[in-house]
Amino acid sequence: MKPTAYGAYKNSGSPWLGEIPSHWSVKRLKFTSDLINSKVSVEESSLPYLGLEHIESWTGRRNDGEIVNSEGLASSFLAGDVLFGKLRPYLAKVHLAQQDGLISSEALVVRGSEKLHAEFLKYYMLSRDFINIVDSSTYGSKMPRASWDFIGNLPVLLPDVTEQQAIARFLDFKTEQIDALIAKNKILLEKLAENRTALISHAVTKGLDPSVPMKESGVEWLGEIPESWKTTRIKFLGSLHLGLTYSPDDVVSDGGTLVLRSSNVQNGGLDLTDCVYVSCDIPQKILTKPDDILICSRNGSRALIGKCALLTEEVAGQTFGAFMTVLRSRHARFLYYVLNSTLFKFQSGRFLTSTINQLTTQTLGDFEIALPPEDEQEVIVSHLDNVTHAIDQQASKVQQVLDRLTEYRSALITNTVTGKIDVRGFCHPLSAAT
Repeated sequence: MKPTAYGAYKNSGSPWLGEIPSHWSVKRLKFTSDLINSKVSVEESSLPYLGLEHIESWTGRRNDGEIVNSEGLASSFLAGDVLFGKLRPYLAKVHLAQQDGLISSEALVVRGSEKLHAEFLKYYMLSRDFINIVDSSTYGSKMPRASWDFIGNLPVLLPDVTEQQAIARFLDFKTEQIDALIAKNKILLEKLAENRTALISHAVTKGLDPSVPMKESGVEWLGEIPESWKTTRIKFLGSLHLGLTYSPDDVVSDGGTLVLRSSNVQNGGLDLTDCVYVSCDIPQKILTKPDDILICSRNGSRALIGKCALLTEEVAGQTFGAFMTVLRSRHARFLYYVLNSTLFKFQSGRFLTSTINQLTTQTLGDFEIALPPEDEQEVIVSHLDNVTHAIDQQASKVQQVLDRLTEYRSALITNTVTGKIDVRGFCHPLSAAT
């Protein structure tokens, strides 16, 4: 079945919804659903707790991530309730509960009615148009939140319940297909990343010539190294510099000095789509230079610690934030690859514990590495430039496929729940086969 448009449309009365099927009705959400505002002490309840971090953005799937905060009061919900993350709504944290439980007070618990099927409501709240209009209403700059006062007054489209169920069945089937393709491509990306790291790690610890004599390095993570190489610590190969501490008053919209932050380090390189500029006194030593290695040394996400980028002339004379460290060395291009090897995996116990989530300059400086002669460093760097470029090109193509699939998924949900396509004739292949 190929979905087509409905036969007749009418004006919805809402600019962001536009025209809708002529037999659909429009009501305010608060008149077709209930906001459940039942607060329960997490410590005193036996119900399972669900944080917003456990809800995958844009898919509504539940994951089993680490519980960040499960103390104090939470909102109770029943199976069949729709949970909507009101904190940073642009993240599109929407989940249809499969069992009773508790959720962070940063989520709204919305219960459908006889006129509003829960599965349809979930998809409606996941539609890009709905998320965008809710996001436009938020208050608070650092922790933007949406309110039920606004959300409850938004229009919700109401086909009859039988049609709502048909729409939900269609989207369940189609999104499952799309998600399977997304999962396969994510696995491919992971394999490419693993292969990239393995190639780098071998080159910066064993070299490129398998026939050279080897010797014991005396360093556990290195094992044997080429006989002409030496072991040393990072602090003996250059200088380490902590970033700039600045206040909100220093931030300017025009001009100023670019402050590089963790969000600017993406996939081993620089991403300048999210930039902050400041106007204040900046010490000369933390003005960036070509071949500086910018390292994420403190972050709320443990996975980001150690991520780095090799700076180019494009960002020379700028600076970097207090959660970042710069390593400045004449061996920078080789060290950049060392930092992209399994170095951090093997030495993470020094800086990632239950209470510590930062990489200090002392800890980083004490890391032991293998250092080849400079002429061999150049050969290794040239080789790794070539092989990583090829892998990165493959990864870029896979990421483009992922982006297209994600966009298609979102557009399909939005177009279906707003009546742009008619799926009433959809028949699940398994049903058609019986």
